Amino acid sequence: MKTFWKILLYTVLALVVIHLCPILLVPVALGVAAMLVIGTLLVGGLAAVAATGLSVIAGLLAVVLVVLAVLSPVWLPVLAILGLVSLCRRGAKTPA
Repeated sequence: MKTFWKILLYTVLALVVIHLCPILLVPVALGVAAMLVIGTLLVGGLAAVAATGLSVIAGLLAVVLVVLAVLSPVWLPVLAILGLVSLCRRGAKTPA
């Protein structure tokens, strides 16, 4: 007899849950909608930060390239001399 009451109780409970399902789904749907809005705002903010960071990196790269171009009359001859010295030193060594 105890099993019969358990089955009856679970059946009534299932019917009540099915009956109240639309009412219970409203807060869940509102929560999902709120999370979608918050997620969209976070992704938009992340995209703005990423775009700002990339533009700063591009600006710094442009500044570095300009500095290298301006200083090329200084460092290109120095680099050529260092390469020539290195080449001469490597050729002067005798094999053991």
